[in-house]
Amino acid sequence: MKIDVARESALKILYKIEEENGYSNLVLDEYIEAKREKLSVKDVNFISEMVYGVVTWKLTIDTILAKHSKIKINKISKWVKMILRIGIYQIVFLDKVPKRAAVNESVNLCKKYGYKSVNFVNAILRKVEKSDYEELSKIENEVERISTMYSIPVWMVEKLLQEYGSQKAEEICIHSNQKPKMTIRVNTLKTTIQELKAKLEQREIQYEQADLENFLSIKQIKGISNLDLFQEGFFTIQDEGAGNIGYFVNPKENERVLDACSAPGGKTTHLAELMKNKGKIEAWDLHVNRVKLVEQNAKRLGISIITTKQKDALQYEEKYKEKFDKILLDVPCMGLGVIKRKPDIKWKKTKEDIADLVRVQKEILQICSQYLKPGGEIVYSTCSILKEENEKVIEEFIHGKAFDIIEQKNILPEQNTDGFFMCKLRKMLQTNSHLEEK
Repeated sequence: MKIDVARESALKILYKIEEENGYSNLVLDEYIEAKREKLSVKDVNFISEMVYGVVTWKLTIDTILAKHSKIKINKISKWVKMILRIGIYQIVFLDKVPKRAAVNESVNLCKKYGYKSVNFVNAILRKVEKSDYEELSKIENEVERISTMYSIPVWMVEKLLQEYGSQKAEEICIHSNQKPKMTIRVNTLKTTIQELKAKLEQREIQYEQADLENFLSIKQIKGISNLDLFQEGFFTIQDEGAGNIGYFVNPKENERVLDACSAPGGKTTHLAELMKNKGKIEAWDLHVNRVKLVEQNAKRLGISIITTKQKDALQYEEKYKEKFDKILLDVPCMGLGVIKRKPDIKWKKTKEDIADLVRVQKEILQICSQYLKPGGEIVYSTCSILKEENEKVIEEFIHGKAFDIIEQKNILPEQNTDGFFMCKLRKMLQTNSHLEEK
């Protein structure tokens, strides 16, 4: 019996994700790096497809599994459950994999990782058909239908329906499961978009012009961070939704700018490029290892105006009072706008997490707003799409304070971008002391 290396690798990765509550991208990358010499490019692509596919569609897959199994899912051993999830994903979602191959390869895996359950796995997978997914559209209860069709937790569906209504909520769920496009931001300090296009063509890398200035959409390339053009700092990998934030801040040359939640540095370095590497940017992050990521990105891109610091944005320091012309607060959030890029969010975040995050968001905005010069601008942003983390935080903050809303922007998850919220506030030049709070 020969076991398919890609399917066995996917099984081991998914088991580790579940057993250790790991993040799919980290566990996947670690495994592939350790086994790189033994895996072909085709293997790596198939492993990635199955791992992200099973994590993304876990709720839907388990719904189909429960339909055909007399044994409750939580009573099935973890190895067998993962084998079944991989098999069901292939049968239902992968058109290029014949059902026979999906069943037979799953049975082979079971002979090694769950021998007593071989007949059980074989029987379940032979019952599974693509029509099992199509039947989910007939569920009458709207919350249950959307949840099971798009593999979104019930509480998230309820929040989205409450805030966006039926049509828009369902669109958000649909886009949250689509494979994310890869976009790159041209480093205008080192090259132009025309020059980079030529270099990509020389390497036979396909690209399209993205909607944002100096952004290109390229065909997914595994290991793009190993490409010489990336290593030499000609571009940064960044979603257009995130790229909007740099343009929204609109920093100018020779300004003093603060990015209080900066790691890993995608937005920070964009600010520096927009400033033409002239001025001063302070980049803070709570964790020293994440501060190093900002430093590495800045060095790779040839940026010299970023000064990093390990600092908790929740701790006020008088020495920074009214020191900055512009401030970016890309605060910690639920991340519901980036689910297609980070599907683990669906299974790791809970409704109860919202209140704790909102408290942190309000405190960061309250504290860091004091670092802004009169007449300066502060941008509050999240990669979430919940009003509690966005509009409501801003509404509460500006009440009785010397700040005006200049502009506010919502980017919902779509085919080309992730979801983001951003709001620009200006500190009034003339302030009354009774309006100021600490």
